[in-house]
Order: sequence, then structure tokens, then C-alpha cells
Amino acid sequence: MSDEAGDGTAFIEIATGSAPPGDAWDELRASDGSLRPAWARFAALLPPLPPGVDRAEDLNRRRRLLSEQIQRDGVTHNVFGVEGVASRPWSLELLPLIIEPADWAGIEAGLTQRAALLEAMLADLYGPRRLLAEGLLPPALVFRHPGYARPLQGVRPAGGRHLLIIAFDLARGPEGGWWLVAQRTQVPAGLGYVLHNRLLVMAQFPEAFRELRVQHIASGYRRLLQAIEGPARGLAEGQPPRLVLLTAGPYSETWYEQAYLARYLGLTLVEGGDLQVRDERLWLKTVEGLEPVHGLLRRVDDDWCDPLELRPDSALGVPGLVQAVRAGQVVMANALGSAVLESPAILGFLPAIARRLLDQELLLPALPTWWCGEPAAWAAVKDQLDDKRARGTFPQGGRTSPVFAADAARIGLDPDAWTIQGRLRLSRTPLWRGRGLRLRPALVRVYAVADGQGGWQLLPGGMTRVARREEASVSMQRGGTSLDTWVLTAGTVDALSLLPGKLSVDEVRQRRRPLSSRMGENLFWLGRYTERTEQQVRLARATLLLIADDGAASDPLLAALSTLGARAGLVGSGAGSGVGMGPGVGIGAVPEGASGVGDGEPDPERVSRDYAQALLRGLAARGAEVGLIPGIPFNLQALERVSLALRDRLSTEHWSLMQRMRVIFSRSLTPAEEGLPVMAKVLPALDRLAVQLAAATGAQSDRMTRDLGWRLLILGRLLERLVGLTQSLEVFLAAGAQASTAGVAHLLELFDSTITFRARYQGHEDLLALADLLVLDDTNPRAFAGVLRRLRTELSKLPGAGGVTGSAANGADEGGPTSLVARLPAAGVGITLEDLRDVDDVALASFLGDLARDLRERALSLAEEIGHRYFALADGPAQVQHT
Repeated sequence: MSDEAGDGTAFIEIATGSAPPGDAWDELRASDGSLRPAWARFAALLPPLPPGVDRAEDLNRRRRLLSEQIQRDGVTHNVFGVEGVASRPWSLELLPLIIEPADWAGIEAGLTQRAALLEAMLADLYGPRRLLAEGLLPPALVFRHPGYARPLQGVRPAGGRHLLIIAFDLARGPEGGWWLVAQRTQVPAGLGYVLHNRLLVMAQFPEAFRELRVQHIASGYRRLLQAIEGPARGLAEGQPPRLVLLTAGPYSETWYEQAYLARYLGLTLVEGGDLQVRDERLWLKTVEGLEPVHGLLRRVDDDWCDPLELRPDSALGVPGLVQAVRAGQVVMANALGSAVLESPAILGFLPAIARRLLDQELLLPALPTWWCGEPAAWAAVKDQLDDKRARGTFPQGGRTSPVFAADAARIGLDPDAWTIQGRLRLSRTPLWRGRGLRLRPALVRVYAVADGQGGWQLLPGGMTRVARREEASVSMQRGGTSLDTWVLTAGTVDALSLLPGKLSVDEVRQRRRPLSSRMGENLFWLGRYTERTEQQVRLARATLLLIADDGAASDPLLAALSTLGARAGLVGSGAGSGVGMGPGVGIGAVPEGASGVGDGEPDPERVSRDYAQALLRGLAARGAEVGLIPGIPFNLQALERVSLALRDRLSTEHWSLMQRMRVIFSRSLTPAEEGLPVMAKVLPALDRLAVQLAAATGAQSDRMTRDLGWRLLILGRLLERLVGLTQSLEVFLAAGAQASTAGVAHLLELFDSTITFRARYQGHEDLLALADLLVLDDTNPRAFAGVLRRLRTELSKLPGAGGVTGSAANGADEGGPTSLVARLPAAGVGITLEDLRDVDDVALASFLGDLARDLRERALSLAEEIGHRYFALADGPAQVQHT
């Protein structure tokens, strides 16, 4: 299969060797076995191969590159099963589906007509209801459907249109004609995946993409943005309108593509808890106050959007949103109540409705459809179910499996709830597999977008879903895969960019996205969890190395590390003892009530072994046990969760790293027969995790825009650092662990200050030297003074009294940054090196312990106050502190 000439001969040989599709339309080949014209041109445009490489090897290489790029970009979709939600890499095939200009012209004419019809239907259903009065649409189809929004009867949407974007699922039948299978009117999904698919597949075949004159799709996205932005300008009182994309959150099926689409369109990605209705207007909760929202691209189903008037158990919606819509204060794509048109039964009534509303015959046929609620229709079809498919008329259950004669009685119990559709033999399109092509069933999703002038335009492309096996489902939830869709044009290729022309000053200012309260809280905790995990890794590594050192360490050092391990959550509450802990056994710790001498003295070897097992058990925690031990697995899981919520604000590398750390660490600690990982695997796993955390810290410090969100992230890290370091010094001093050489070494390791200390104080291990470097030195980023210096700087730049909860009731700066800074010592740590002159070690240890305890309490109080002032408007569960 060599193809050195680059004329596509080898590809043609591969194609003609594939199995015929039987009675289905072959997208690849004509009836005589030759390639269809577009595929013949595609094959001829494949680039020449180097000597010794055949076409199959080249296509395998390209498919591998495609898969690797998807992994790097972190493209995923969420799959729902009996065990919950699982995030899986997006599945994309190498070869596109190719649609010729003549085919596309027919699709475009048929779907723009149907889009106009659906808009006219909604205007009637929420207006005069002539279709119901004249019997063209059965009332049961409308009033029983949960997507019919009764509270919006008689309401004309802001901007005058109910629908701004519609998705149509199409299939090509055995004779080559296109059929409408389904229509999606409430929250058409997939636009983000369409864009990403295009970018990746186009990069693999740039010459073919260009020479085949594949139509570009950027103008369709610009048109969608303009369709929302245009009418929203009328609500913005002369200012650029604020547009947002409403998502159900990180666990929605298409979370990745929603975040990707929001970033591409320049929209703020929000959840229901980020929005609030006041005075019949929609507002975005930000850390700087409430910002008006004028336009909303919706990805939350109709009935979940408002718990006050639609579905009371919804935690995804915005209380009062329906009232804001009634008041005409927000433009929505699409309008609430549009889900009623998604019922498959509607398709059977559209031909007559088109004649009534448009005075036209439908140009594009739909699958033969019988609504069982019509006695005549049910009587005509109930004895002919074997070659048909039954679907739920209403969304509950989503039943689409084949119905056989034995099921007729079940349908007869509630005929309104069932719709029968004819089955269509889907066309077969080629997938590349190993050394050849496989032809599989394909379904194409095409998007119609309002053009702002009362008409519709199709996005020239779409998302093609394909079954991996001949009789499998094309659904991505059930194992299907996707293709890029190439629409060829005989005319001009549209070169429009998403951002044509110059931006005005107001538009530039508008592009600076506000920081929602929820997003600010997630960034704050991203910083805290990162720092907390890093400290736990240092502590776990130091403790394990000490245990492995044959008991050479002093009892005070063992007791200090035991107490810190228990406080940090590295071990369960029964595995450690010390300051602030209940009774238990730690490394070298004396059980409560024992004198430490004589018969009551524990066996140090047994105690160390028990503690080591508890520590290893905490490091290897899985499943439900993770939530019981707030150690490294718990915090890695928290990092994964919070970074998922920040998908549209983190770089791909940063986000991917956060998602991988937990998996890599967990897989590294494969338990031995007794259920615990062996030490030889634990230490390398901790070392690897430390490097990954250093990379994450570097991404946070050096690769993020220094905006308010970044500042909150850094404040979270600094406050968590101050909490952890002050606790370490306090516990070491209380146990007297700093009095030994090993104790000094471990304390310096926990502060990450070993190199500086050894260079500055060669041969000395005085407590005063430790106080200078670890407490007073503001050039040391891990000294108390160094952390406090940066805290003052970042706190002073937070929004002031005009922020979320600012009030002038108790002073001009009440609630502002100065009052936050005032919670810290005015300068340094509140003392200087000179203040320690002539202080002996006993008094110095007591003084430093009190100082550490005071600063820790201040840090915890500050963290709580920041949450109260800037995140109080963010709904949803609070982060778990475990401090």
C-alpha cells in the first residue's frame, strides 16, 4: 500500500477493500464500487509519503496524533451510569463526513424552512393558540408536556424571538435522500465539540481541507453571538451588554464543550447559583458586587431553570428567572418553554401546520410518525410494530427501544405517552481502523442560527455521530464516536473571523470578565488545597524517612511528627497523640496516663510500626475512606474537583495536571497482600507528587493573569501556608523537638529552608538562628514575616467598601481591604531581632510558641472573613476546611 506519488492510489485500494453496507447508502463509494467524487478528490490530495512508509502507517500516525491532541487539550464528556458520573476522553475519528454542495443546498432549504416553522409555532402556542383551537395540534401534546411553561403564556420574549438556535438530527436513507430524525429546541448541545473537532481534523488534512473548498464555520458562531447581543443592547442602557452562558455545572454531560464555547465566544460561564434576580432584573454575583446580565445562552433544561415557578426541587436554576423573562429584562437563547417542540409526536403534525402557518409544503421529510394518542393513528400501526421504533412522547424515561407486537397492550394502557416512528437504515460512513476502513451508521446534527433579520442560516457543518460497531448506538453516552463534518461549496469560502473589525474602548472594557463569587471561592480554595497538599507531602516524607531510620530519632521529634501527622489528617484520629488530639498511639508518644517509665513504658518499635501502618493506610486511602481521612488522597480529590469547576479559567496544562495527580498517585501505591503499599513505592510516589505540585505552583505563580481571581488564589495559598508553618513551629517547640540535630533538620525541611540555613549559619543550630530565618526574615517566602509581607500586599488590593458586603455603618473602610490588613501585625511579625536580645532559649521557645499560635488564629480568622465578604453570595456547599 505504498503511495509515494501522492495520488491517493493506496487509499483507494484500502477503500475498495472495505465491506459493502448492504441496503444502506454508502457515503464512500458509488454503486459501481468507485469512490464518490469528493472522496476521490480527498484521496488524490493526500500528501506524498516518504520512502518505506505506506498509506496505512501514515493514517495510523495521524489518528494517533489526533488522540494525543485530545488528551493534551483535556477534551472530555461525562457519561452517566449506575455508579454515577464518569469523565471520559472525547472520541473523534480521523476521517470527516463529506457533504457535497448539492446535498447541502437541499438540507439548507429544508431546515431553514423548518426553523421558521418552529418559531411561528412557539409564537402561536404562547400567544393566540390558533393551532390548538383549529385542531392542528392536540392539546394533550402541549399541556401534558413538562416543557410547556404555563407561567409564560402570553409573554413575548425580549427581542421578539423564542428561538435563536435549533439543532436538527439528520440521516441519509438508503436511496440517498436526507430525513429529519429529531429536533432540539431548548438547549441544543455540541457547538463546542463541533469547533474543536474542526480544528483537530483540519490540522491533519490541511491540503484537502483547502482544495476541497470546505466551508468555514466561524461566521455561524459570530451570528449566534450577534443574535443574543443585538436585542440585549436595548436592555443595557447604552452600555455594552453583559452576556453569560448558563451551565448545569461540572457534572453535566457536555461540561467541557460548554466551557470551551464560553471561552471562544467571550461569555462568562455561570451556574445558577452565580445569578440572582432583583427588581425583575437578572444580576451576576461577583466578588465586587452585583453586575447586570442582559443576555443568556442557556444550557440548562427548561424545567430546571427556576425553582419558584417551574421545578421546585431544582438546585440548578435561578429563583425569579421566569419573572425577569416576563418583565422582558433578559434575552435568552432559547426562550423558556421551547422544550415542548422536542416531542417526537410533533413531527407527525408539522406538514399540516406548515400549510397553515407558512402556506408551504415541507421541503425536507421527517421519519414517518404516528402519535398513539390519536385513536386512528394507533389503530393503523399497532399491528405493524416489528419494523418500527417506539419513543416516549414526553421526556420522562426517554424510551427509544424497539417495540414488538407483545408490547402493544402496554402502549394501549397510556397511548398518549407513546409515539411510533418508522425505522431508517442509516447511511454508512468510513472510519479508519488499523489497516483498513470500516463503514458504520452515521447521524448528523446540524445547527440553524437566527440571522437577526427574521431569517435563519445553517452552520455549514455540524457534529456527526457514528456507531463504533455495525449494530451499536450512535449516542456518545452509549459508546458512539464523532466525526468532523465537511460541507463543500461551489462558491466563495467564508473567511470571516470570530472577531472582525476593531473593538471600541467600551467593548475592550467589557471583555474583562467579572469574577463571580463562586469562581472566586474556587480559586481561593485551589490555592489552599495546593499549599495544604504540598505541606502534607513534606510531612509524610519526613515522617516515613524517620521511621525507616531504625529509631535513631529522639522521642520529642517522634512525638512532634506524630502530632503534626494527626493534625494534618495524614492518619486517623486513633493513630496519633499530641497537642489538641485525643488519646491514641503515635510514633514515640506516651499513651495518656502512662508515666513513660517502668511497666507503663510502651515498646517504641511497636509504636513506630503501628503509626507507620496508619500513615500508609491514610496515603493509600480509596473510595469512601478518602472522606474519612482528610490527608493527601482527600486533598488531591479536592484539587481535582475544584479545578474541574475552573475549567474555563485554567490553562490546559494546569488543568490536566490537576486532573492527573490523584490518579497517578493512587496507581503508584498498589497495595501489598496485607492491604498496605510498600515503602519502596511510597517514597518515589511522594517525590513524584512533590514535583507535580511544584509545577502546579509554578503555573499559579507565573502563568496566570494577575487579576482579582489570581489574587484570591494567592491569598488562599498564603493563608494556608501561614496556618501550616505556624502549626509546625508551635508543635515542635511544645515537644522540645528543636533541641536535637535531627529535630532542626526536620523543622527546616518542613519550612523548605535547609539550604539557606546551612549556608547562613554553618555549624550552628541555635534557636535564635531558627527564629531569625523561619520567623523574622521577610525575604524568606516561607518565614512568618515573608508570608505576612505578601499577605499585606495582596490584601490591600482587594475590592474595598464598594464590594459585596461593604458597609459604611461602622466606619469608612468597614468591609474594605484596610480592615483586613489591620488583622495582621502592623509590620513584620510584631517583633524584631533586637527584641530577642538577652532572651534565653526557654523563654524564647515559649515566646515563639505563643507567637505562632497567635498568627495561626489570625490566619484562620482572615480566611473566614474573606469568605464572608467576597464569597457570601456564592451558593452551594462550602469547601471542607479540616484545619
